[in-house]
Amino acid sequence: MLDATMTQQLTTYLANLREPVELVASLGEDAKSGQTRELLEEIAALHDFVSASFDGTDARKPSFVIRRASDAEKWVRFAGLPMGHEFTSLVLALLWAGGHPPKVDADLIEQVRGLEGDFNFEMYFSLSCHNCPDVVQALTLMALENPRITATLIEGGTFQDEVDAREIMAVPATFLNGEPFYNGKMELAEILARLDTGSEEKVAEKLSAREPFEVLVIGGGPAGAASAIYTARKGFRTGVAAERFGGQLHDTLGIENLPGTPYTEGPKLAAELKRHVGEYEIDLMDLARAVKLVPAAKEGGLHTVELGNGGSLKARSLILATGARWRNLGVPGEAEYRNKGVAYCPHCDGPLFKGKRIAVIGGGNSGVEAAIDLAKIVGHVTLIEYDDTLRADEVLQKKLRSMANVEIVTSGQTTEITGADGKVNGLVLKDRKTGDERRIELEGVFVQIGLVPNTEWLEDSGLELTKFGEIVTDEEGRTNLPGVFGAGDVTDVPYKQIVVAMGEGSKAGLSAFDYLIRTEPAEDIAQAA
Repeated sequence: MLDATMTQQLTTYLANLREPVELVASLGEDAKSGQTRELLEEIAALHDFVSASFDGTDARKPSFVIRRASDAEKWVRFAGLPMGHEFTSLVLALLWAGGHPPKVDADLIEQVRGLEGDFNFEMYFSLSCHNCPDVVQALTLMALENPRITATLIEGGTFQDEVDAREIMAVPATFLNGEPFYNGKMELAEILARLDTGSEEKVAEKLSAREPFEVLVIGGGPAGAASAIYTARKGFRTGVAAERFGGQLHDTLGIENLPGTPYTEGPKLAAELKRHVGEYEIDLMDLARAVKLVPAAKEGGLHTVELGNGGSLKARSLILATGARWRNLGVPGEAEYRNKGVAYCPHCDGPLFKGKRIAVIGGGNSGVEAAIDLAKIVGHVTLIEYDDTLRADEVLQKKLRSMANVEIVTSGQTTEITGADGKVNGLVLKDRKTGDERRIELEGVFVQIGLVPNTEWLEDSGLELTKFGEIVTDEEGRTNLPGVFGAGDVTDVPYKQIVVAMGEGSKAGLSAFDYLIRTEPAEDIAQAA
C-alpha cells in the first residue's frame, strides 16, 4: 500500500513516537479489507512502538482504531482507507496517539480537555477533498485529548450506502451524536466555538487587548501574505487578521501558471505561505472576520477594525486584502438545494457523484477545468456557458472537447434548479438566441461563474467602491482613505490571478511603508499606547 517515498516519510515521522500505539482493525472478506490489513501491517513493521491486531468487532468493515496503549479510552477510528489527501491525517493520528505533542495553541488544547458532556462525532470525507483534512485532524485531536469525545472518520466512497442513506451530497459532512452538525470546512477553533459558547468572548477579549499595529493586514490570501511579509521585513509591527488564512487557495487544486512553479496545489501553497509568514514576527490572527471599518479621525491616527466575535483591532495603516468568493447563480432552487446537489467545489464533492449526470455552469478556466476533472468521475457532464463562446484557455477547451461524455452548451441561461425529495433532479435551460427552454435531468450542479469581492463590511466606511463592490485603488494601492490600502481580488485591479495578487500585495506593503515613514503619528496613538 505504501510506496518507497511514503514508507521513508512515515519511518521518519514515527521516530517521534514517545510511547506505544495500538491499531485495532475490524475487517471483512472484501478487497478494501485486504488493503486495510496490508496497510496496517506495513505501518506496524516500521516501528517497534506500533502494533496491529485484526480482532475488532465494529460494524463498519473495513475500519480501524488508533489508540495509545496506555490509555485505551482515547481513540479515533478511520472507516475506509485514509490515503490521498488524508494520508497526512493518518500520520498525525499516529504521532498524537504516540505522545508527540500537536502544534496547536495550548489554550485550544486545554479547551478541548475541559469540554463537559459526551460528543460522538461521525465525519464523512472523500480522498480528493482538500478541505476535509482540516476537519479530520481537528476531530482526531479532540478524540485523542478527551475521553468523552469519539471521532469516526468515514471515507464516503467505501461506505456509499451510508452516504446515500444520510443524503450526503457534499463533504466534509459532520454529524454529532447522530444528528447533522456542520457541512463544510471547520477548524478546531470553530468546532470549539460551537461546543463551548463562552469561547468567542475569551478570544474577542484577547484580540481587543493587543497593542495597536503599525500595519494591520485584513485577509490572509496571496495578497495579504505578501503584504505582511514585505512590511515585516521593513521592521514594522505587523498583524494579519484573516477569516481563513489561505483564502481561495483552499478551494483551488491544480495551479500551473505560477512562474517558477510548474505545478502546485492550492492547499499546499496556502501552507507554504503560512510557513513563510511564520518566519517573521507577524501576529497571525486566524478565524478573525472583519465586520466594520472605522477610519482614523485624522491622518496619522488609528484605524479600528471591528470583528465578528466582538473584538476589535487598531492600526496606523491598513491593507485590505479580503479577496473574493464564488458568485451564486441567483436562480430558484440554488439555495434550497445547496449541499443537496448544488455544489461549488468539484474537487471536494465530485466523488459523491460517481457515475451520475451533472452540469457545470461557467465556461471560464475554472468551469472548464472542473468539467474536465468531473468527466473522469461522473457519468456525463453538461457544460453551460452564458456567452456564445467559451472563455477558457484554448488548451483547456481542446482537452474538454476530446472527452466523449461531455456536452458543451453556449448561449445557455440556467433559469431554475429543480429537485424532489430534498435533492436536485434537474435544471431548466433557456437558449438565449432562440428563447427555447428545455429541462435537463441530472443529479448535480456545479456553479463556477466568477467571483464577488468581500466588501459588504466596508459599505458604510467612507471607502470608495466600484459599482461591482471592488475597492478603488490607484497605481500604488492607495484608497481614498489616508493610510488605507487595498490589494488582490478585492480591488478593481484587473485579472484575478494568484501571481497578480502577490504582486499587488507586495506593492501595497511598500506603499504602507512609505506612508508610515512620511506621516507623523496623531495624538490618539500616544493616548492608545
